[in-house]
Amino acid sequence: MTEQEFLLKNEPHVFAQIKKSVEHERLAHAYLFEGETGTGKHQMSLWLAKRLFCTNVVANEPCNVCNNCTRIALNEHPNVQVIKPEGQTIKVDQMRRLQAEFGKKGFESKRQVFIISDAEKMNHNAANSLLKFLEEPQAGLLAILETNALGRILPTIQSRCQLIHFTPLSKGQLVESLKTQGIKEQSALLLASLTNSYEKAIEFSSDEWFNSAKDAVLTWHRYLEKADLQAFIFVQKKLVPLAKEKEQQFTLFQILLFYFRKQRQNELENKQSLQIVNQTLELILQAEQKLRANVAFQNVCEQLVLRIVRLS
Repeated sequence: MTEQEFLLKNEPHVFAQIKKSVEHERLAHAYLFEGETGTGKHQMSLWLAKRLFCTNVVANEPCNVCNNCTRIALNEHPNVQVIKPEGQTIKVDQMRRLQAEFGKKGFESKRQVFIISDAEKMNHNAANSLLKFLEEPQAGLLAILETNALGRILPTIQSRCQLIHFTPLSKGQLVESLKTQGIKEQSALLLASLTNSYEKAIEFSSDEWFNSAKDAVLTWHRYLEKADLQAFIFVQKKLVPLAKEKEQQFTLFQILLFYFRKQRQNELENKQSLQIVNQTLELILQAEQKLRANVAFQNVCEQLVLRIVRLS
């Protein structure tokens, strides 16, 4: 999916606003793109960079195939610099290297663009260095900051940027976007129940552990649905070795909730079955709370199995 396609589908108002600014040559010298991960901030940054350097613009859109568009997509264009955290932070040395790079002669055009991903991770010195950069903007220089934590951006930096808010994807939008990537509807619905981030969902979908977990929990759900005590044995045999990390354990419970919520939708006409499913969902939520209280994962799962079996 190209940047244009993603933005038209998920952020049409922001996309139209930026396109209009480009068309009428009214771009700000600095933008602050704010929104949750996966809402299209980086797609907007790349689209804007491509649009400014594209040699074959058609109907106010970059072609995505010319040499400049290709190099920007590969992060190889000398006039477009992308800064990301080194480790946990963006350091002042990165900002100094950026300024030194843009101070060199021999650039391919007078236009220069820098994009700072996860801008909230700038340390104090890096933020102050950027502030000096923004206070005295150079002709032809465009700064784009991307953040999912606006409150961690210095107010003095915010005041020197045009703030653009990116709205979270709706569940339906996320499911449809995932389906266009060849992900089946059932899996897309599961992914959308775990995250509202397109990027995170795509990452999950190709993760070997996640796909093993999805299949394992589906098997566990089938045992639990039938009140089969094989579910008890399955905990020690499969789930405990699979989920050694706390985050993985919570993910298993989220997947289990998804399968039982889906089952509830199928039981709406059967009051007795619906009551059991609702009680099961309540038990799963209680088990999740025990896990948060640091009760051992195996104990939580085995107790959950016994409590669900007693409902039948």
